Amino acid sequence: MREREFYKIRLYFTAITTAAIWVLLIWDHFHDGVPSHHILQNEDLPKFSNWLGGILIPLLTWFLLYRIQKRIGNNSTVSKFPVNILYAFIAALSFGLLLSVFFTLGYSEIPFYMIVSLLVIAIFLPIYKAECFLGFVFGMTFTFGGVLPIGIISILSLIGAVLYLIVKPGIQFIITKISYFISSKKNT
Repeated sequence: MREREFYKIRLYFTAITTAAIWVLLIWDHFHDGVPSHHILQNEDLPKFSNWLGGILIPLLTWFLLYRIQKRIGNNSTVSKFPVNILYAFIAALSFGLLLSVFFTLGYSEIPFYMIVSLLVIAIFLPIYKAECFLGFVFGMTFTFGGVLPIGIISILSLIGAVLYLIVKPGIQFIITKISYFISSKKNT
């Protein structure tokens, strides 16, 4: 995909995201006010207003789409957007939406288990990539505003990167050594 084509995608996607987040904030403002959230739901800790999401979400969208653009490169032979990036975005979006729905319905134990399962999934799939980050944040923004999802996925992405880039190769190395040791014992 050419750089100019991807730039247009970034521009349109960021504009749509900006409009959507500001519509949500204006809706909240005129219906019970824009909520604020305390860190870790502790009243002694500072709280963040969802108004901050009106700035953070568009900036995050622009930056993460830039990261995706740099990762796929400036390949003029590919005319379409890479499908694997789209699938990862949709999967993360669905995960964030499901987590938000279960939390909203009062099933607080299910989101906990979803987060734990996400850490297991992180060993096998690169959940730390920009498209996953963006999808997860979008999926949770309606319920939790812009700040909390960014904080949550930042921590999960960091843990996911460690699991995928360090723990997974370590496990593969150990399995390879064990299988080599077992096969060498059978041959002697």
